[in-house]
Amino acid sequence: MRGAGMARGLRGPRHPGHTMPIGDLGALSLPVGDDGVVIGDDAEGRPLMVGFHRSTPYDVLLIGGLWTAQVVALRAAGTGARVAVETGRAGVWSGLAQAAGAGLDCVTLHDVGRVPPMGATVGSPVVVVRDCGMRPPRGRVVSSPWQSVLTLLPYLSPVAPRLLRDSTLVGVQRVSPQEAEQIGRILGLSRAESDALPTLADGVTLWCSGSERSWVMTSGTDAETGLLGAARRMD
Repeated sequence: MRGAGMARGLRGPRHPGHTMPIGDLGALSLPVGDDGVVIGDDAEGRPLMVGFHRSTPYDVLLIGGLWTAQVVALRAAGTGARVAVETGRAGVWSGLAQAAGAGLDCVTLHDVGRVPPMGATVGSPVVVVRDCGMRPPRGRVVSSPWQSVLTLLPYLSPVAPRLLRDSTLVGVQRVSPQEAEQIGRILGLSRAESDALPTLADGVTLWCSGSERSWVMTSGTDAETGLLGAARRMD
């Protein structure tokens, strides 16, 4: 997604540069863009990023599957963030927590309502993943400078309309036609966009930020697929 609503964020810490002969520059092939977490590719195959590390509160809602939320969590940890997972099903997260960070506690698991103060700073940003079922309780886990919150809802629920309106970034995966109609009204989707939601393939998400829309395909790397399996909407 292009624009300030999604891909742009405050750039992370910078380190002393490296030098190389100018004749070797042609051998480099690197993505150029803002710092962030690559969430997948758009319809043209271009990588799209979300800047989770921000100096202002940042709330993300994903109405979708556990697999996509876990891929985002892994990639956020890979950018240097500490990831705190608030969940009532620690068993489905334990393998990821153990594998991430090569033994370092970069992904920690917490019971619902038991996430401690994380002390997020510009040098130690935090992403909180709330996997608390259909009715995530209001609690002390809120977004703040350098601490973003991603809430996962498996389907539309009574708390979804509030979260849809309050979140800066919303991702929607395959839902029922009835859910798609309600989501479309709240987000101001076009008829074509709403009609497409019940037909989405596994791994495809419509990401919305304000008036911006991006259809994104998230494909796991070999390491991610080995740990989490293939992309899926249902858990």
